Amino acid sequence: MMVILLLAGAYVGWNIGANDTANCIGTTVGAGLLPFSRAVLIVALFAILGALLQGQHVMKTIGKGIVYQELDFLAVCVALVCSGIFVTLATFKRIPTSTSQAIVGGVVGIGLAVNAPINTTKFWTIAGSWVICPMMVMALAYALSRLIAVILARIQVSILIVQQVMGGLAILSGCYVAYSMGANNAGNAVGPISSLGLFPPIWLLALGGGAIAAGAITYGRKVADTVGKGITPLDVRGAFVAQTASAAGMHLFSLWGIPVSTSSAIVGAVVGVGLVKGARTISKKTLITILVGWVLTPCLAAVTSFTVYRLLAAVLS
Repeated sequence: MMVILLLAGAYVGWNIGANDTANCIGTTVGAGLLPFSRAVLIVALFAILGALLQGQHVMKTIGKGIVYQELDFLAVCVALVCSGIFVTLATFKRIPTSTSQAIVGGVVGIGLAVNAPINTTKFWTIAGSWVICPMMVMALAYALSRLIAVILARIQVSILIVQQVMGGLAILSGCYVAYSMGANNAGNAVGPISSLGLFPPIWLLALGGGAIAAGAITYGRKVADTVGKGITPLDVRGAFVAQTASAAGMHLFSLWGIPVSTSSAIVGAVVGVGLVKGARTISKKTLITILVGWVLTPCLAAVTSFTVYRLLAAVLS
Protein backbone atom coordinates (compact mmCIF):
# COMPACT_ATOMS: atom_id res chain seq x y z
CA MET A 1 0.00 0.00 0.00
CA MET A 2 2.80 2.40 0.83
CA VAL A 3 4.56 1.68 -2.45
CA ILE A 4 1.35 2.29 -4.41
CA LEU A 5 0.82 5.59 -2.59
CA LEU A 6 4.34 6.76 -3.37
CA LEU A 7 4.04 5.72 -7.01
CA ALA A 8 0.75 7.63 -7.32
CA GLY A 9 2.37 10.74 -5.83
CA ALA A 10 5.38 10.34 -8.10
CA TYR A 11 3.04 10.07 -11.10
CA VAL A 12 1.42 13.40 -10.26
CA GLY A 13 4.85 14.96 -9.70
CA TRP A 14 6.04 13.64 -13.06
CA ASN A 15 3.00 15.26 -14.69
CA ILE A 16 3.84 18.57 -13.04
CA GLY A 17 7.37 18.47 -14.41
CA ALA A 18 6.27 17.36 -17.87
CA ASN A 19 3.61 20.07 -18.21
CA ASP A 20 4.93 22.93 -16.10
CA THR A 21 8.55 22.91 -17.24
CA ALA A 22 7.34 25.06 -20.11
CA ASN A 23 6.25 27.66 -17.59
CA CYS A 24 9.81 27.94 -16.28
CA ILE A 25 11.86 27.90 -19.47
CA GLY A 26 9.43 28.07 -22.38
CA THR A 27 10.03 31.79 -22.83
CA THR A 28 13.80 31.43 -22.35
CA VAL A 29 14.06 28.65 -24.93
CA GLY A 30 11.60 30.43 -27.23
CA ALA A 31 13.76 33.55 -27.16
CA GLY A 32 16.83 31.47 -28.07
CA LEU A 33 18.74 32.15 -24.86
CA LEU A 34 19.38 28.52 -23.91
CA PRO A 35 19.01 25.14 -25.59
CA PHE A 36 16.27 23.02 -24.03
CA SER A 37 18.72 20.36 -22.81
CA ARG A 38 20.61 22.87 -20.65
CA ALA A 39 17.55 24.81 -19.52
CA VAL A 40 15.73 21.70 -18.31
CA LEU A 41 18.60 20.79 -15.96
CA ILE A 42 18.26 24.22 -14.36
CA VAL A 43 14.55 23.57 -13.87
CA ALA A 44 15.21 20.19 -12.26
CA LEU A 45 17.69 21.60 -9.76
CA PHE A 46 15.67 24.63 -8.66
CA ALA A 47 12.37 22.75 -8.56
CA ILE A 48 13.87 20.32 -6.05
CA LEU A 49 15.23 23.22 -3.98
CA GLY A 50 11.83 24.95 -3.96
CA ALA A 51 10.09 21.74 -2.93
CA LEU A 52 12.48 21.03 -0.05
CA LEU A 53 12.74 24.57 1.29
CA GLN A 54 9.19 25.93 0.96
CA GLY A 55 6.91 23.16 -0.29
CA GLN A 56 5.40 22.44 3.12
CA HIS A 57 2.89 25.32 3.01
CA VAL A 58 0.90 24.05 0.03
CA MET A 59 1.34 20.43 1.12
CA LYS A 60 -0.56 21.19 4.33
CA THR A 61 -3.36 22.92 2.42
CA ILE A 62 -3.82 20.04 -0.03
CA GLY A 63 -3.45 17.42 2.69
CA LYS A 64 -5.87 18.71 5.32
CA GLY A 65 -7.07 22.18 4.31
CA ILE A 66 -9.77 21.31 1.75
CA VAL A 67 -11.49 18.20 3.17
CA TYR A 68 -11.98 18.11 6.94
CA GLN A 69 -12.29 14.33 7.18
CA GLU A 70 -9.16 12.16 6.99
CA LEU A 71 -9.13 10.25 3.70
CA ASP A 72 -8.34 6.55 3.45
CA PHE A 73 -5.79 4.78 1.23
CA LEU A 74 -8.21 4.19 -1.67
CA ALA A 75 -9.44 7.80 -1.65
CA VAL A 76 -5.92 9.24 -1.77
CA CYS A 77 -4.87 6.95 -4.63
CA VAL A 78 -7.97 7.71 -6.69
CA ALA A 79 -7.57 11.48 -6.18
CA LEU A 80 -3.92 11.38 -7.28
CA VAL A 81 -4.34 9.09 -10.29
CA CYS A 82 -7.51 10.73 -11.64
CA SER A 83 -6.03 14.22 -11.41
CA GLY A 84 -2.79 13.03 -13.00
CA ILE A 85 -4.54 11.49 -16.00
CA PHE A 86 -5.98 14.80 -17.19
CA VAL A 87 -2.62 16.53 -16.92
CA THR A 88 -1.05 13.70 -18.92
CA LEU A 89 -3.63 14.11 -21.69
CA ALA A 90 -3.06 17.87 -21.80
CA THR A 91 0.70 17.36 -21.99
CA PHE A 92 0.34 14.98 -24.94
CA LYS A 93 -1.75 17.67 -26.68
CA ARG A 94 0.93 20.31 -25.90
CA ILE A 95 -1.55 22.32 -23.80
CA PRO A 96 -0.26 24.01 -20.61
CA THR A 97 -2.79 23.04 -17.94
CA SER A 98 -2.98 23.40 -14.18
CA THR A 99 -1.93 20.52 -11.95
CA SER A 100 -3.10 22.60 -8.98
CA GLN A 101 -6.60 22.77 -10.44
CA ALA A 102 -6.54 19.05 -11.23
CA ILE A 103 -5.51 17.91 -7.76
CA VAL A 104 -7.87 20.32 -5.98
CA GLY A 105 -10.70 19.10 -8.20
CA GLY A 106 -9.73 15.49 -7.49
CA VAL A 107 -9.64 16.04 -3.73
CA VAL A 108 -13.03 17.81 -3.75
CA GLY A 109 -14.52 14.98 -5.82
CA ILE A 110 -13.24 12.42 -3.34
CA GLY A 111 -14.52 14.49 -0.43
CA LEU A 112 -18.00 14.48 -1.94
CA ALA A 113 -17.76 10.75 -2.67
CA VAL A 114 -17.05 9.89 0.98
CA ASN A 115 -19.57 12.47 2.25
CA ALA A 116 -16.84 14.41 4.00
CA PRO A 117 -17.38 18.07 4.93
CA ILE A 118 -15.66 20.41 2.46
CA ASN A 119 -13.91 23.56 3.66
CA THR A 120 -15.84 25.81 1.29
CA THR A 121 -14.05 28.95 2.48
CA LYS A 122 -10.66 27.47 1.65
CA PHE A 123 -11.93 26.03 -1.64
CA TRP A 124 -13.31 29.35 -2.87
CA THR A 125 -10.14 31.10 -1.74
CA ILE A 126 -8.12 28.70 -3.88
CA ALA A 127 -10.53 28.94 -6.82
CA GLY A 128 -10.45 32.73 -6.60
CA SER A 129 -6.65 32.67 -6.75
CA TRP A 130 -6.86 30.89 -10.12
CA VAL A 131 -8.47 34.07 -11.48
CA ILE A 132 -6.65 36.67 -9.39
CA CYS A 133 -3.13 35.28 -9.92
CA PRO A 134 -3.02 35.44 -13.75
CA MET A 135 -4.70 38.86 -13.77
CA MET A 136 -2.26 40.18 -11.17
CA VAL A 137 0.72 38.71 -13.03
CA MET A 138 -0.53 40.05 -16.36
CA ALA A 139 -0.76 43.57 -14.91
CA LEU A 140 2.68 43.21 -13.33
CA ALA A 141 4.22 42.01 -16.60
CA TYR A 142 2.61 44.87 -18.52
CA ALA A 143 3.80 47.47 -16.00
CA LEU A 144 7.31 46.00 -15.83
CA SER A 145 7.57 45.99 -19.64
CA ARG A 146 6.58 49.65 -19.77
CA LEU A 147 8.98 50.57 -16.97
CA ILE A 148 11.95 48.87 -18.65
CA ALA A 149 11.10 50.55 -21.95
CA VAL A 150 11.11 53.99 -20.26
CA ILE A 151 14.41 53.30 -18.49
CA LEU A 152 16.12 52.10 -21.66
CA ALA A 153 14.83 55.11 -23.57
CA ARG A 154 16.44 57.49 -21.06
CA ILE A 155 19.85 55.86 -20.82
CA GLN A 156 22.19 55.45 -23.71
CA VAL A 157 23.44 51.88 -23.76
CA SER A 158 24.34 49.82 -26.78
CA ILE A 159 21.79 47.27 -27.91
CA LEU A 160 24.33 44.50 -27.55
CA ILE A 161 24.93 45.26 -23.86
CA VAL A 162 21.18 45.46 -23.23
CA GLN A 163 20.66 42.08 -24.87
CA GLN A 164 23.45 40.48 -22.84
CA VAL A 165 22.20 41.89 -19.53
CA MET A 166 18.59 40.98 -20.27
CA GLY A 167 19.65 37.52 -21.36
CA GLY A 168 21.43 36.89 -18.07
CA LEU A 169 18.47 38.25 -16.12
CA ALA A 170 16.07 36.07 -18.10
CA ILE A 171 18.04 32.95 -17.20
CA LEU A 172 18.06 33.98 -13.53
CA SER A 173 14.32 34.63 -13.64
CA GLY A 174 13.85 31.15 -15.12
CA CYS A 175 15.61 29.75 -12.05
CA TYR A 176 13.24 31.77 -9.87
CA VAL A 177 10.20 30.37 -11.72
CA ALA A 178 11.49 26.82 -11.30
CA TYR A 179 12.04 27.41 -7.57
CA SER A 180 8.53 28.85 -7.21
CA MET A 181 7.09 25.91 -9.15
CA GLY A 182 8.73 23.45 -6.76
CA ALA A 183 7.59 25.44 -3.73
CA ASN A 184 3.99 25.64 -4.93
CA ASN A 185 3.45 22.40 -6.85
CA ALA A 186 5.39 19.72 -4.97
CA GLY A 187 2.65 19.92 -2.35
CA ASN A 188 0.08 19.09 -5.02
CA ALA A 189 1.80 15.77 -5.70
CA VAL A 190 2.23 14.63 -2.10
CA GLY A 191 -0.31 16.65 -0.12
CA PRO A 192 -3.00 13.93 -0.08
CA ILE A 193 -0.39 11.36 1.03
CA SER A 194 0.81 13.61 3.86
CA SER A 195 -2.69 13.58 5.36
CA LEU A 196 -2.27 9.88 6.16
CA GLY A 197 0.74 10.54 8.42
CA LEU A 198 2.70 7.56 7.10
CA PHE A 199 5.85 9.36 5.98
CA PRO A 200 7.98 12.25 7.24
CA PRO A 201 7.02 15.46 5.37
CA ILE A 202 10.58 16.08 4.14
CA TRP A 203 10.63 12.63 2.50
CA LEU A 204 7.42 13.41 0.67
CA LEU A 205 8.68 16.80 -0.48
CA ALA A 206 11.86 15.16 -1.75
CA LEU A 207 9.73 12.67 -3.67
CA GLY A 208 7.59 15.46 -5.12
CA GLY A 209 10.58 17.56 -6.12
CA GLY A 210 12.43 14.59 -7.61
CA ALA A 211 9.38 13.49 -9.59
CA ILE A 212 8.94 17.04 -10.95
CA ALA A 213 12.59 17.01 -12.03
CA ALA A 214 12.12 13.64 -13.74
CA GLY A 215 9.05 14.86 -15.62
CA ALA A 216 10.88 17.98 -16.75
CA ILE A 217 13.84 16.01 -18.11
CA THR A 218 11.89 13.20 -19.78
CA TYR A 219 8.87 14.95 -21.29
CA GLY A 220 9.05 18.70 -20.74
CA ARG A 221 9.85 19.78 -24.29
CA LYS A 222 6.40 19.57 -25.90
CA VAL A 223 4.53 22.20 -23.91
CA ALA A 224 7.59 24.49 -23.90
CA ASP A 225 6.99 25.32 -27.56
CA THR A 226 3.38 26.35 -26.87
CA VAL A 227 4.34 28.73 -24.05
CA GLY A 228 7.51 30.07 -25.66
CA LYS A 229 6.24 30.57 -29.20
CA GLY A 230 2.54 29.74 -29.51
CA ILE A 231 0.92 32.65 -27.62
CA THR A 232 2.97 35.64 -28.77
CA PRO A 233 6.52 36.08 -30.13
CA LEU A 234 8.94 36.94 -27.33
CA ASP A 235 12.31 38.63 -27.44
CA VAL A 236 14.92 38.45 -24.66
CA ARG A 237 13.41 41.33 -22.72
CA GLY A 238 9.94 39.82 -22.99
CA ALA A 239 11.20 36.48 -21.70
CA PHE A 240 12.76 38.15 -18.65
CA VAL A 241 9.63 40.16 -17.86
CA ALA A 242 7.24 37.21 -18.28
CA GLN A 243 9.29 34.90 -16.09
CA THR A 244 9.95 37.47 -13.37
CA ALA A 245 6.30 38.49 -13.09
CA SER A 246 5.00 34.92 -13.02
CA ALA A 247 7.58 33.77 -10.47
CA ALA A 248 6.79 36.68 -8.13
CA GLY A 249 3.08 35.89 -8.27
CA MET A 250 3.55 32.17 -7.63
CA HIS A 251 6.02 32.73 -4.80
CA LEU A 252 3.61 35.08 -3.06
CA PHE A 253 0.76 32.58 -3.15
CA SER A 254 3.11 29.77 -2.05
CA LEU A 255 3.93 31.68 1.14
CA TRP A 256 0.18 31.94 1.78
CA GLY A 257 -0.19 28.17 1.31
CA ILE A 258 -2.49 28.60 -1.69
CA PRO A 259 -1.91 26.24 -4.64
CA VAL A 260 -2.04 28.35 -7.79
CA SER A 261 -1.64 27.42 -11.40
CA THR A 262 1.90 27.78 -12.70
CA SER A 263 0.43 27.61 -16.18
CA SER A 264 -2.05 30.43 -15.61
CA ALA A 265 0.71 32.56 -14.07
CA ILE A 266 3.10 32.29 -17.01
CA VAL A 267 0.33 32.55 -19.60
CA GLY A 268 -0.98 35.68 -17.88
CA ALA A 269 2.53 37.13 -17.87
CA VAL A 270 3.09 36.32 -21.55
CA VAL A 271 -0.22 37.96 -22.43
CA GLY A 272 0.79 41.03 -20.42
CA VAL A 273 4.02 41.29 -22.42
CA GLY A 274 2.07 40.78 -25.64
CA LEU A 275 -0.36 43.59 -24.81
CA VAL A 276 2.54 46.04 -24.78
CA LYS A 277 3.15 45.17 -28.43
CA GLY A 278 -0.57 45.23 -29.22
CA ALA A 279 -3.46 42.78 -28.88
CA ARG A 280 -3.02 41.64 -32.48
CA THR A 281 0.28 39.94 -31.62
CA ILE A 282 -1.52 37.51 -29.27
CA SER A 283 -2.76 34.21 -30.73
CA LYS A 284 -6.45 34.18 -29.78
CA LYS A 285 -6.85 30.54 -30.87
CA THR A 286 -4.05 29.30 -28.63
CA LEU A 287 -5.28 31.41 -25.72
CA ILE A 288 -8.85 30.10 -26.01
CA THR A 289 -7.61 26.49 -26.13
CA ILE A 290 -5.63 27.08 -22.92
CA LEU A 291 -8.56 28.78 -21.15
CA VAL A 292 -10.95 25.94 -22.03
CA GLY A 293 -8.43 23.48 -20.60
CA TRP A 294 -8.25 25.43 -17.35
CA VAL A 295 -12.04 25.29 -16.92
CA LEU A 296 -12.42 21.63 -17.83
CA THR A 297 -9.46 20.27 -15.83
CA PRO A 298 -10.78 20.72 -12.23
CA CYS A 299 -14.36 19.86 -13.22
CA LEU A 300 -13.44 16.63 -15.01
CA ALA A 301 -10.98 15.65 -12.27
CA ALA A 302 -13.69 16.10 -9.63
CA VAL A 303 -16.32 14.14 -11.55
CA THR A 304 -13.92 11.34 -12.46
CA SER A 305 -12.48 10.90 -8.95
CA PHE A 306 -16.02 10.90 -7.49
CA THR A 307 -17.24 8.28 -9.98
CA VAL A 308 -14.17 6.04 -9.83
CA TYR A 309 -14.11 6.02 -6.01
CA ARG A 310 -17.79 5.16 -5.76
CA LEU A 311 -17.39 2.31 -8.27
CA LEU A 312 -14.29 0.88 -6.59
CA ALA A 313 -15.83 1.20 -3.11
CA ALA A 314 -18.94 -0.67 -4.29
CA VAL A 315 -16.84 -3.44 -5.88
CA LEU A 316 -14.54 -3.86 -2.87
CA SER A 317 -17.27 -3.72 -0.22
